[in-house]
Amino acid sequence: MSDKQTHFGYQKVAEDEKAAKVAEVFHSVADRYDLMNDLMSAGMHRLWKRFLSLHARVRPGYRILDIAGGTGDVARLLAQDAGPTGEVWLTDINGSMLGVGRDRLLDEGMMLPVAQCDAEKLPFPDEHFDLVTVAFGLRNMTRKEAALTEMRRVLRTGGRLMVLEFSRVWKPLAPLYDLYSFQLLPRLGEWVAKDSASYKYLAESIRMHPDQETLKSMMESVGFARVDFHNLTAGIVALHTGYKL
Repeated sequence: MSDKQTHFGYQKVAEDEKAAKVAEVFHSVADRYDLMNDLMSAGMHRLWKRFLSLHARVRPGYRILDIAGGTGDVARLLAQDAGPTGEVWLTDINGSMLGVGRDRLLDEGMMLPVAQCDAEKLPFPDEHFDLVTVAFGLRNMTRKEAALTEMRRVLRTGGRLMVLEFSRVWKPLAPLYDLYSFQLLPRLGEWVAKDSASYKYLAESIRMHPDQETLKSMMESVGFARVDFHNLTAGIVALHTGYKL
């Protein structure tokens, strides 16, 4: 067991235990994940993902890697733009989430390549993808810098990384946002998913994730250039973009 510790929500755990604990959360919520997303965000998560896809400016034939893609929302949008000549991989470390996403895409007639893998050890060659995306997954990764380094490795020179993630909300809204996150959200999780603990963790993981400027600095520290971010919904979510030059 590793002596190094990291955070799991507000708890401290050994680094080599975090992945298993996160897996338990997403195994628990996989079947109700999309319904909960709609309820938690009042459908806003779909607009945030659409914003990512529009800013991705995907062209036919693009090679794209969607990391922590879960139930396939982002991969679907990007695959529509990449067209039949494109290559869009749906990946996730969690088999339950990936299974839901794969089946959902197949039901819609989309046969995308799928891989269960760890973002810190991507099973793809160097310089392969035009675009790497990760939506609402980076905060759950144990070694974020290691994952970001791997994302840069698999990008071709000139390629982009786009990170859509919960971030630091506009300060005047913070008390109301905290009330929602720590009081209403776990109750909603208990009512819909029969699991309040997982949604308590998700609220805590958002608070422990680096803020906008810190994540920008992390991306720059592993070699990304021209890093910038867009705040969405008063900073509840931010979209970071960086280039491999």
